[in-house]
Amino acid sequence: MNATYDTLIIGAGHNGLVCAAYLAKAGRKVLVLERRGLVGGACVTEEIAPGYRTSTASYVVSLLLPEIERDLRLTQFGYKVLPRSPSSFTPFADGRSLLMGPDAELNRSEIAKFSARDAEAYPKYEALLTRIAEHLEPALMDTPPDLLPLPAEWRRRGFMDRLRNLRRGSALYRAMKKLGPDLPEAIEILTGAATPVLDRWFESPELKGTLATDAIIGSFAPPSAAGSGYVLLHHVMGMAGGARGVWGYVEGGMGALTQAMARSAQASGVEIRCDAPVAEILVENGRACGVRLGNGEMIRARQVASNATAQVTFEHLVRADALPADFRRAVRRIDYSSAAVKINLAVSELPRFRCMPDRGGAVGPEHRGTIHINSMPEDLERAYEDARRGMPSQRPVIEMVIPSSVDTTLAPAGHHIVNLFVQYAPYTPTEAGWDSLRDVFADRCISQINEHAPNFAASVLHREVLAPPDLERRFNLTGGNIFQGAMPLHQLFSFRPVPGWGDYATPVPGLFLCGAAAHPGGGVMGACGRNAAQAMLRG
Repeated sequence: MNATYDTLIIGAGHNGLVCAAYLAKAGRKVLVLERRGLVGGACVTEEIAPGYRTSTASYVVSLLLPEIERDLRLTQFGYKVLPRSPSSFTPFADGRSLLMGPDAELNRSEIAKFSARDAEAYPKYEALLTRIAEHLEPALMDTPPDLLPLPAEWRRRGFMDRLRNLRRGSALYRAMKKLGPDLPEAIEILTGAATPVLDRWFESPELKGTLATDAIIGSFAPPSAAGSGYVLLHHVMGMAGGARGVWGYVEGGMGALTQAMARSAQASGVEIRCDAPVAEILVENGRACGVRLGNGEMIRARQVASNATAQVTFEHLVRADALPADFRRAVRRIDYSSAAVKINLAVSELPRFRCMPDRGGAVGPEHRGTIHINSMPEDLERAYEDARRGMPSQRPVIEMVIPSSVDTTLAPAGHHIVNLFVQYAPYTPTEAGWDSLRDVFADRCISQINEHAPNFAASVLHREVLAPPDLERRFNLTGGNIFQGAMPLHQLFSFRPVPGWGDYATPVPGLFLCGAAAHPGGGVMGACGRNAAQAMLRG
C-alpha cells in the first residue's frame, strides 16, 4: 500500500469535488480518483470539433447552492454565470410564439396573447412555487430525517443517530408548518402529478405545455404521472442564474464550473488523479479501508466516498459478501429508467424562426434561453406513449439551447453551439439498437426544428449524439439516467438510495455515498457532496 489518506473519493464529478473541498477545509487529507482524463463527471466542457466547445451533458446552472459558491470561493477560481433573458422561447405551428423570463411585464404581455386569465394567474402561480421553495429548500437540501420503524437487522441506530433524526424531523415539520394555507397544494406538488396542478391554474395549452416540460426533464414519465410535480418544483429551486428558478449559462461551458471546483479543492490541499479508474473498494474486518485501481495499485484510507451510482458502487465495486442480502436486493430494485438523448451541434449560423423577425444573423431574444419544440400537452403525452411502447418518440420533446448566443468563448465568430436535450428515448428500443437508430433519431430532431426555422438543418456542421447507452458508457451513469436514479417519491428523501440509508452512510462502515445517488438527487447543486462531507466529518 503506497499511500495513506484520510479519505478517498471515487469520481471527480461536481459532488465529489465539493465533498473533497469541504473535507480538506476541515483538515482531512483527501485524494480524488477519476477514471476519465478530465474532472467534472457529467458537468464538463469538451470539443466536438476544432474550435467548437460544448457542455457535453449538463448544460445550464441554477440549483448550485449559494453556500457552496461562497465557501469554495468559486468566482475567485473562474466561475462566472451568464444570465439568460428571456429564459424561455416556444414557437408554435400556427406562427405564434411565447417568450418568458424574469421580466414580469414581458411574461404578462406574452401570456396574454393566449389567455388574459392566464396572464393574471401566472404571477400568483410563480409566487406559490417561490413560497414552497423558500420554505422547504433548507430542509430538502439537508440530510433527510429517517423516522421509519425499520427492523434492527436492516439498520441499527445509536442514541445520537436517533436524536439527529428527531431534530431533522422537527426542522421539516416547522418548515411545512410555515406554509400555512399553502400546505395542501404544496403536498400535491411534492407527491402528485404536474398536469392537474397546471390544469387548475391555467387554460392555455401553449402555456401549460411550456411549463410542463420542466416536470419531465430527465424522467421516463409524462407530466400526468405521479411524482412529476416534484420534478417541476425541483426545477424552480436555486438562484445561480440571478433569480429564483432562472437558469443561466456558465462562461466557458459547464466544465468551467467543475474546473473552478477542482482548483478550489486543490487550493485546500486535495489531490486529484485522472485516468485512475477504481476496480474495487477494499473491505477488511467489515470496514472500508481503501481501493484497488484498475492497474492493480492499492491505496489505503480511513474513509471512502463514492460519487458513482448505487448500482456501480454496490454491484461492481463492493464484494457481495460485504453487504447484507436485503440491502443488495433493495439496490437491485432502484429504477434507472432513462428517456434522454443529448445532441450537441456546431452550426454556421443562428436558427431563423418563422414566427420571429429575420435579424440577419444577429442574436435575438428567442436565441438566449431554452427553446421548446413539440411542447403542447398532447405532444408530451404522445411522445411518452411512443417510448412506453419501446420506440424513440416520433415527435420528440426537444429542449434546445444556444449558449454561444450569450457566451462568445465557445465557437468561432459568427458560428454557434447548439445543445438539444431530447425525450423520450428508451435505453433498449424494441425494434432496433441505438447503433442503427442514433443518426435516424438525430435527423428526426433536426428536421422538426427545421419546421420552425427552415435554415437550421443546412447550418449543421458537426454533431455528437449521445443516446442513453452512450451517456452510461461515457459518464458511468447507470441506464443513462442523468439523475443517478429516477426521482419518483419512493426514491427521494430518506428513501434515496434505499429506505433507511438516506444519510450518506452505507452498511459498510467507512463507506459513504457523496453523489446524486443520495439525497437530494440529480442536478448540478452540490448538496449531495456537501451533506456527505458533513456526515463523514461526524465519523
